[in-house]
Parts: sequence; structure tokens; C-alpha cells
Amino acid sequence: MNFRELNLDRDIIEGLDAMRFEEATPIQEQAIPIILDNEDLIACAQTGTGKTAAYLLPVLHKIVTENEQPHVNTIIIAPTRELAKQIDQQVEGFAYFVPVSSYAIYGGGDGVSFMKEKRALTKGADIIISTPGKLISHLNLGYVKLRSLKHLILDEADKMLDMGFFDDILRIITHMPDDRQTILFSATMPDKMRQLAKKIMKEPKQINIALSKPAEGIDQRAYSTYNDQKVPLIKHIYANMEVTSSIIFSSTKSNVKVLAKELARQKYNVGEIHSDLDQNEREEVLRKFKNKRLKILVATDIVSRGIDVESIDLIINYDVPQDAEDYIHRVGRTARAESTGTAITFINPKDQRRFKSIEDLIERVLDKTPLPEHIGEGPKYNPGKGGGGYRGGGNRKGGGGNRNRKGGGYKGGGNRSNKGGGNRNNKGGGGYRGNNSNRKRD
Repeated sequence: MNFRELNLDRDIIEGLDAMRFEEATPIQEQAIPIILDNEDLIACAQTGTGKTAAYLLPVLHKIVTENEQPHVNTIIIAPTRELAKQIDQQVEGFAYFVPVSSYAIYGGGDGVSFMKEKRALTKGADIIISTPGKLISHLNLGYVKLRSLKHLILDEADKMLDMGFFDDILRIITHMPDDRQTILFSATMPDKMRQLAKKIMKEPKQINIALSKPAEGIDQRAYSTYNDQKVPLIKHIYANMEVTSSIIFSSTKSNVKVLAKELARQKYNVGEIHSDLDQNEREEVLRKFKNKRLKILVATDIVSRGIDVESIDLIINYDVPQDAEDYIHRVGRTARAESTGTAITFINPKDQRRFKSIEDLIERVLDKTPLPEHIGEGPKYNPGKGGGGYRGGGNRKGGGGNRNRKGGGYKGGGNRSNKGGGNRNNKGGGGYRGNNSNRKRD
């Protein structure tokens, strides 16, 4: 369906034309009419399907056409500062030709940024994008009035619940009017999500788009490896694939640091992102990665959701993620918006059962590619028997499958982008933009 068939404001359509957005994705085609009709909505859609535009475009349309007095019209709650910032950037792109203001609120700022946040919340930026903890900090101070709020949007709600924000979301809701429209976007629908929906929504419509499946354009591969084979394997992959942009995911920040240092020592053009970096450092690394000044980004799952970078060719899961759902989000950084990409996962013996749970989730058994001859033979993939044992023999106490190390080695470890931007004609006093948030864990 063409966007012109969705009855959106002509200035919004003009912005989409400038960004060369013509055909709506399935989630956009289904969600936009429901949101325009003021119905509550639960939408299950995987990353890379265009879900952000699915809720932003109808909300922008309503803000422009209803022409109300300046106030906070919409609050979008996101689990991480990276995602909050990305959403704000997309508002800027989609609202290029319309007088809509937005501000992103998240942790890590100074007193000056705090006062800008307060001004946006009290003077009435049209759209506030915030992480849960930071929004609660402002609400607790008593000056935020949300009596005229029209829309509450929870983006990546399943991730927020995984991070322990269930009670925080309920606390935020107590400051909002009952007659708001509530929109919930999630990749999955666990029981706790259904509990939340019952508490905060009114007879919501539901949409399910390709739930918990990687995009078709992703070439998914796996290697069964010992830990000490992973770095040589990475070198082999980069030497034999034409890669312009790549992310390596690891589950812990300590292993991200070790791996990034090792790759830098090997003269790779690499950066790292994890929760030990402050906001300015993270933004600088992401800026370099987006501008292709860094070829490789080594990161924790802090960026498995919420970064929008064009043309990521390759995702490497240096280790198998703890949660099968995180696999979907990691590999979803590539092959976005109908492009293609490759996702490779390294499976050591102790991660074999965990990887089997991923295969069960995606309803597909991935081929286990043989290791290159110069790297040696890897462990046999046999998840039903608890993995392939140790390599090289010897009695050891360490965890499953490391060679000559106790517990050892690294554990290790995308997308359409908006082309809009520039100066906006903001109402409510002046082009709000922002910074990002409190999380309860990495």
C-alpha cells in the first residue's frame, strides 16, 4: 500500500517523499488506520519491520490536524537511551515539514540538560521520548502535568519488562488521564505483557507481524567452536568476506573490552560500546560507526535494540545470547527494510543447549559450518548430550568446553535510516532535542 492511501496529512506525505518512503510495510499498513481511529493497540512486530513509523506517522498526523494549544501530547517510553535517541531522530525526519516539537529524556546528563528536560515537560513539547527511570525522576518532583496527554506509546515493551520496569510503568500511568490512547509495541507477548496490557489498556486491537522470526533477508550461519578458536575465526571471516560495517555482540561488558582490545591489537578498525562508557563516549563511538569511520563495533546487548545504522553487512554473535529472544534482536541489526545481511553465531560446548532453544524459537535448524582447516576441528554439536566436552583432554574444574583455561576465554559476542533532518519549525518554543536514560542493568 502506498502511504498516500493512508489519509495522512499532506505535509507528512511530503516529508515521506523527501525521504523516499513510498510503500508502507505490513505493520504500517495495519497499525496506522487503527491509531488514526483512536483505538488502543497491541502490535507484535520484529525489529526492522518499520514499527517506529507505524506509530509516529499517525500521531504526527493527529497533532498537526487537531491544532491544539501547546502541551505534552504524546509520551513514548523506550527501554534504553539509544532507542530513545533514535526515536527522537526519526521524529525529526518524519516531521521535517510540519510544526511538531520533540525532546528525548534520558540519564547521564548534567544540570543544563536537566533544565532543558524540565522546560520541555512544562512548556509543552508535543512529543516526549523517555526512558522509564528518567521520566519518574521528573514526575516525582511534581511539576510535570499530563492532564492533556493524548497518547502513551510503549516501544519494545517486552524489553522493558525484562529489565524490571513493570512497576515503574504502572507508577508512570498514575500521572496520566484515563481517556488517553495507549499503544504497545513489542517483539514478543509473554504472560507479564498480557498482565500489563489488562491493567493499562481498553479493549485493544491486536496485530501480529512475523512474531519472533529473523527477517528473510538474513543469511544465518553458525560455527561450533572452542573459545580459543573464536578470534582466529573472526580474522578468517573478515579476511574472506567483503564487509563494510559489522557488529560483534558479547553478553558481558568485560568480554567486550577484552575482545575490542584484541581486535585493535590486530590492527582492526574497531570501537566498543557498553555501560561503563558515559553518554558522550557512547554517542561518539556510534557517530563514528554510522559515518563508517569504524568498520567493527563490539557491543553488549545494550545496542541490540535501538540503533539505526544503514548497511550493516555482518552480525557476529561471539557468544550465544542468554535469552533466545535477544538473538532475534541481535541479528535484526542487519537485513533491515528489505536489504540483506549475514548473521554468524559461535557456539561453544556449554552454549549448545541454549542455541538449540534459539533454533526451536525460530523453527529452523541452522547448518553448522565446518571450521577452516587451519583453525582446527571444533566440538561436535550435540546439544541433547550437554555439548561436545573439552578439547585437548585434561582434568579441569572449569565450565564446559574451554581449552586449557578455567571457565575461560571471551564470552563474546543494523536498518533503515531517516534521511530527513535539519531545521524544524517547532511550536511550543524552539526545537527540542535531547539526551538518554537510567537502565536497571546492562
